[in-house]
Amino acid sequence: MNGSVSDDPGGPDGLDLLHPTLAYHVVNTLGWQGLRPLQMESLAPLTAGEDGLLLAPTAGGKTEAALFPLLTRTASAPEGLTILYVCPIKALLNNLLPRVQAYAGWLGRTAALWHGDVTTAARQRILRDRPHVLLTTPESIEAMLVSTKVDHRDLFKQVEAVVVDEVHAFAGDDRGWHLLAVLERLTRLRGRPIQRVGLSATVGNPEALLTWLQGSESGAQAGRVIAPGVDLWRPVGEGGEQTPPPPGDVTLDYVGTIPNAAKVIAALHRGEKRLVFCDSRKTVEELGAALRGRGVTTFLSHASLSVDERRRAEQAFSEARDCVIVATSTLELGIDVGDLDRVIQIDAPGAVASFLQRIGRTGRRAGTERNCLFLATGEHGLLRAAALLRLWGRHWVEPVEPTPEPRHIAAQQILALCLQEGEVGEALWPEWWGGLEPFREAKAIAEHLVANGFVETDGGMMLIGPEAEKRFGFRYFRDLTSVFTAPPQFTVLHGRTEVGHIDPALLAFEEGSPGPRRLLLAGRTWGVAWVDWRRQRCHVEPVDGEGGKARWDSGGVLGASFDLTRSIRSVLLGENPPVRLTHRAEEALAKAREAHIDRIHPGGSVIVRDGKGDLKWWTWAGARANLTLVATLGGVVDAKQRVGDAWVRLRADLEPGEWKEAIAEVEGRLALPEAAPRALEGLKFSAALPEELAERTLAMRLSDVSGAQTLLAEPTRFVLG
Repeated sequence: MNGSVSDDPGGPDGLDLLHPTLAYHVVNTLGWQGLRPLQMESLAPLTAGEDGLLLAPTAGGKTEAALFPLLTRTASAPEGLTILYVCPIKALLNNLLPRVQAYAGWLGRTAALWHGDVTTAARQRILRDRPHVLLTTPESIEAMLVSTKVDHRDLFKQVEAVVVDEVHAFAGDDRGWHLLAVLERLTRLRGRPIQRVGLSATVGNPEALLTWLQGSESGAQAGRVIAPGVDLWRPVGEGGEQTPPPPGDVTLDYVGTIPNAAKVIAALHRGEKRLVFCDSRKTVEELGAALRGRGVTTFLSHASLSVDERRRAEQAFSEARDCVIVATSTLELGIDVGDLDRVIQIDAPGAVASFLQRIGRTGRRAGTERNCLFLATGEHGLLRAAALLRLWGRHWVEPVEPTPEPRHIAAQQILALCLQEGEVGEALWPEWWGGLEPFREAKAIAEHLVANGFVETDGGMMLIGPEAEKRFGFRYFRDLTSVFTAPPQFTVLHGRTEVGHIDPALLAFEEGSPGPRRLLLAGRTWGVAWVDWRRQRCHVEPVDGEGGKARWDSGGVLGASFDLTRSIRSVLLGENPPVRLTHRAEEALAKAREAHIDRIHPGGSVIVRDGKGDLKWWTWAGARANLTLVATLGGVVDAKQRVGDAWVRLRADLEPGEWKEAIAEVEGRLALPEAAPRALEGLKFSAALPEELAERTLAMRLSDVSGAQTLLAEPTRFVLG
């Protein structure tokens, strides 16, 4: 049964349900007088073996709420791997390791780390001396399952529980389906259900997230949401009732440019530790360089910096006081960056949930409150920030929705299973996933794999085929363990020291440019000494001055959501977010509202002819809904347009009568967007799918049927101008 825990957690401090040795160390080593409410309420269900979703704000004690009862439950288990602790990013695992080692050590057990940066020697030690707790990633579990150097049946034979930290970060993309599929295979190896415990901050649909985490055991295995004292936000429509905004000191300012943002950050809150979030690596680099140019002690963190570079920055930041660290979402999750004073956001994150994670990094000291300063660098960033804060003020947060129709994950998993087992019965392979959603209609996928040489058959058994070896066999199928295709990047080296990685397009562009080639990486300008194109390496030397350039592939992020874009519309109609607005922000919002005055109407959407003669339907529905509308309306839209969040370009000669007929004709019959052949390249393992299934999978991810239906049901004002 799903729901909020109401069981008696034991004594007044909850310690009587813990293993006595754990309880002793909680009091005498940690110095706690008792457990927090979440930790108390998780004890009874988790020690009893129930699944759970534990919700608490950042730094709310979720790790202990999961591990203390699981260590208690498995204290008498034989030596060997018993608990898996899975995180979405390696840095979070690195950060957690000392704490988990201490907790396991109190019971005479060990904890270890296994991910892509862990050395071969360290992995061999783990295989020799099995830890009680293993901190890892889904990709590393997959690699262990398919490796010929790991006896996976022996390694995982006594796993009792898996903790999935930051579970919302998995559930919202394909890594979540991959994780669930791997857990189903572990369950099959184990021969009985493995307890699943998810940890998360505020989410909009906790019960659905728990059901998703339970996978094929949902309904058969007991589970509950545990969130004592947490305000469980819900996704609500525009008609949701107004409530007092959440606590926190939030300010929205308009600065216009990145250099101006650096000027403001350098002048404000001197003597304090400030964490600045940017939503692109390029912006991190540009802002970091601008801050250093103003004499501010600045550190950088993003995914294209080397591991050593990131660790040095994060360690220095955690130990310093008057300094700034500029980061992408790599520091959004629970990595400890020390005693933080301020969070600053450049423009806006893509989701309210991300903002909740970021503001939750502040206000942890007694007598302080959570705070965030938004610095908008343009109209687009200002409107998105205002819209997001408006939703936040209404206690709205996005539901975590698994990616639809993950057929390519089914293809990847069938291939991985053939590697894991050597050979799999043609009629028995579906049993490994127990009816998990991606595998419910996967027979056609398996047949395609056989027909196209990805899988061979021999005497009723399936084996890995030559086409799979050709496409995914590099370094013993390393490419098969990850469900994302990483864009190619060149390694940047200063001497023998790795600085990070850059987009090769930057080098290609610079190759023919006059003067010395300069890169911007780790907040410093580097001169390109030479490029090893064959080995994909770029050798650099530090240079004085500016002029370095930063560039990375954007990853194909497709616009804002329907709800966020609709909230922008509400802001343009005059609704302010319930935060402090600077005079500059008020002026910039007034200008934006004046500029868009003919493009919005409170009673529905507007079709307007602009100064260039283009006829635009101002939907304010988000890119996915707009793509769905373009696919549905066919002949009345401009088929060659690049679709964005706010509008759809209609045929220039369209008349109001024809428009009404077109709307009436498509009522209740929406079409999915057409996936471009090149777009399929970004869907890893699409080559292992029948073409029509690959196209439909991508089309589902490009669409927003609900948003499109909302638009088609609303009145539309046709203004020829």
